[in-house]
Amino acid sequence: MSQKDNESLQIQQINNLKPVHFADLIRAAQLISDPAKGISGTYREIDWKDFGIPDNVVQNLKALGQEYRYSSPHVPIDEVWSKLTLQTRIWFIENKDELWRFEEAFPALDED
Repeated sequence: MSQKDNESLQIQQINNLKPVHFADLIRAAQLISDPAKGISGTYREIDWKDFGIPDNVVQNLKALGQEYRYSSPHVPIDEVWSKLTLQTRIWFIENKDELWRFEEAFPALDED
């Protein structure tokens, strides 16, 4: 097992996280970064606090969403984890089972 694989497993085991949680986080970050999903002429101003996301976490997730804007949500776990601030990591662990709901909040925009 490579060191990278070992680190990924440690992150998952210590925090009870699964690859699906990270994929959901990337999808949520993509939506937070661009709620209109790149539709030309569409702009949505979203108060992410209404979704339970503190401002400092929103900024971190927006940056993550921009970086992976057109990527598959299946980004290496250790790569994603290294880009999260401490506050975002805490929020992610606390909300890992609810992240899929962000896509449900924007169903018309999730037509990939």
